[in-house]
Amino acid sequence: MELPVVAAPMAGGPTTTRLVAAVGSAGGFAFLAAGYQPPEAVAAEIATARATGLPFGVNVFVPTPVPVDDAAFRRYAARIADEGRPYGLDLAAAPRTEDDDHWAEKIALLVRDPVPVVSFTFGLPPATVVRDLRRAGSRVLVTVTDPAEAAAAAELGADGLVAQSGHAGGHYGTFTPGSPTPVRPLAELVGPVVARTGLPVLAAGGVAGAADVRAALAAGAIGVLVGTLLLRADESGTSPTHRAALTDPRRDRTVVTRAFTGRPARGLRNDFIDRYEADAPLGYPALHHLTRPLRRAAAQAGDADRVHLWAGTGYRAARAAPAAEIIEELTRPL
Repeated sequence: MELPVVAAPMAGGPTTTRLVAAVGSAGGFAFLAAGYQPPEAVAAEIATARATGLPFGVNVFVPTPVPVDDAAFRRYAARIADEGRPYGLDLAAAPRTEDDDHWAEKIALLVRDPVPVVSFTFGLPPATVVRDLRRAGSRVLVTVTDPAEAAAAAELGADGLVAQSGHAGGHYGTFTPGSPTPVRPLAELVGPVVARTGLPVLAAGGVAGAADVRAALAAGAIGVLVGTLLLRADESGTSPTHRAALTDPRRDRTVVTRAFTGRPARGLRNDFIDRYEADAPLGYPALHHLTRPLRRAAAQAGDADRVHLWAGTGYRAARAAPAAEIIEELTRPL
């Protein structure tokens, strides 16, 4: 990569092959998001990205379920049932779905059809997976949120790390969702992770401009992931509802919530979070599957109070522009 900026994987729509190509063409590096996609869709995106001739990576969710017992799940489903009725959804009767996001099939695809870099989120992949991917020619990165997780990833044989601050938008990559690492500034996370492992580190979380990029690089990172700053990029797949919320003056803060997916994630505060956060159990992916039809319907209807609005603390700096312009703005002062 010519520039030390990486487009973070944003599962569920914002990351597109157009965005990956635009960032790569601008001199950065970009990740496809395999999360929540069937293997066939991931394979198609890999083929499209490869046709550009630009290097890229693929991010995969490690299946580290957070079980929720049926009674707690049913209580929460009944609690949020009123939210689905305007869209014809019977949330109270929704099944409790636990799955591994097609883990085995996605790993088999990446071993069979290797990409330059594979990154993992939500925990440590098995050592055999790391071995097979490296033998296939991929470099393997693991997302970590504190020095202890970083040490475990280094011992596993990871080629590098993504150090994710709690200021990041979307799901925390923490190995312990029931007790996530206390939030600390990104530069204060990068330094200890680099010192503990000596591995190359990409820094992620709360980046709002070039000053944050400089601070992360000064702390020892070799590159900085940006996600929230690309949500309004011309090439992103962010829904119109989400885009509008990022500029809505009433959305004046981000909060950490498990109300939508049962796993801690940072997003813009809205009515759904206010109403249900106190009652939401830990339970991933069961709660993700429970609320997913509601979130899709709400996004299509422009209802920003019933959809997850993932965003990091730097969300006010996100602007509507070509991705290349955003990347250039972040790196011009370097």
